[in-house]
Amino acid sequence: TMSQEFGISKRQIERIVKRVANRAAITKPVTPHVLRHTFSVNCLKRGITTRTLQYLLGHDHITTTEIYMNLSPEDAIREFQSKW
Repeated sequence: TMSQEFGISKRQIERIVKRVANRAAITKPVTPHVLRHTFSVNCLKRGITTRTLQYLLGHDHITTTEIYMNLSPEDAIREFQSKW
C-alpha cells in the first residue's frame, strides 16, 4: 500500500492534492483518482501503449487499464482522419 511504501496515507495525499488545486484556483473537483485518470487518458492520446500504461499504473490485469481507453467521438474522428 501507499502507506507502507512511502510512509504517507491516502488521506494525506488527498489533502495535498486539494491544497495544490486550491492554490492553483482550480474550481472543479480534483482528487488523486482524477489526476490518475487524466494522466492515463493523456498517455493513451499521445500513443503510449496499453501495456506500457498498465505497467506505469501498476495494474495486474490489462482489462483494468483498458477502462481508460474510452475515446470521445472527436478523438475517434481525428484519429481516423489522420490515417486517411
